[in-house]
Amino acid sequence: MNKNINQIALVTGASRGIGKAVAIALSKTKTYVFINYKNNKNAALNTLKIIQKNGDQGEILGFDVSKKEETEKNIKNIIKNNGKIDILVNNAGLKDDMLMVRMKQENWESVINTNLTGFYNVSRLIVKNMIKNRFGRIINITSTSGQTGAAGQVNYSASKAGLIGATKALAKEIASRNITVNAVAPGFIETEMTKNILMDEIVKSIPVKRFGTPKEVAAAVMFLCSKQASYITGQVLGVNGGIF
Repeated sequence: MNKNINQIALVTGASRGIGKAVAIALSKTKTYVFINYKNNKNAALNTLKIIQKNGDQGEILGFDVSKKEETEKNIKNIIKNNGKIDILVNNAGLKDDMLMVRMKQENWESVINTNLTGFYNVSRLIVKNMIKNRFGRIINITSTSGQTGAAGQVNYSASKAGLIGATKALAKEIASRNITVNAVAPGFIETEMTKNILMDEIVKSIPVKRFGTPKEVAAAVMFLCSKQASYITGQVLGVNGGIF
C-alpha cells in the first residue's frame, strides 16, 4: 500500500454484480479496497485485476460473513495492519426464493444468517474502530423487497427489512462520532441474482422501462460515502427506476 491511499474500505460480496461495481468505484478515489468473497476466488481476482489495471489498489479477502469467528479474524487483521477501516459496504447477500408454506428452516436461516446476521458479524468490530477514529461511512445494501415485501421472498424480504431497521438504529447510536450509516435499496438490477427473471414482464412495471445497472447502484453508494453526504444518516436511498 503506497502513500497515495487516503482511505481503507471493505466491500463484502465484491466479486460480482453490485459489490464489484462498488469496489471498482471506490478504488478510483484513492481508497484501498478489500474485496471480500465467499467462494468465487476467480471472480474476486477479476475484480482486483480491473482495479489494478486502472492503476488503483486493493486485495481480495475470502471469508463467509455468516461465520462469526471467521469474519472477526479477518476484520481484526485489516485493523491491525492498517489501523482503520474508513468505509464499510455491507453488500454480501443471498436469496433462496420459494413460498412460505414450502420453506424449510434451513432456507430461512441461510438467508437471514448471510443478509442480516452477516451485517452484525462484519459491522460490530468495524464500528468500534470507527468510533475510536471518530470517522466512518457505513452503507448497507438492502432491497425494495425489504421495503414492500415480495411474494416468494419472505426470508429475503425479512432479512432486508431487518437491515433497514438496523441501519436507522445504528445511525442514531453513532452519529455524534462523525459516522454515518445509510442504506441503498436497489430495485431490479442486471446481476446474476436477476438473470432468471422474465425481464420483459417485469420491465412493464418499472416506470423507466428498464433494469438498472450495478454502476448506477455504485454511484449512489459513492455519494453516501462522500463529504457532500456528511449530514445524511439513517436514510434509505432507492435505486429502482421509480418502481417504489
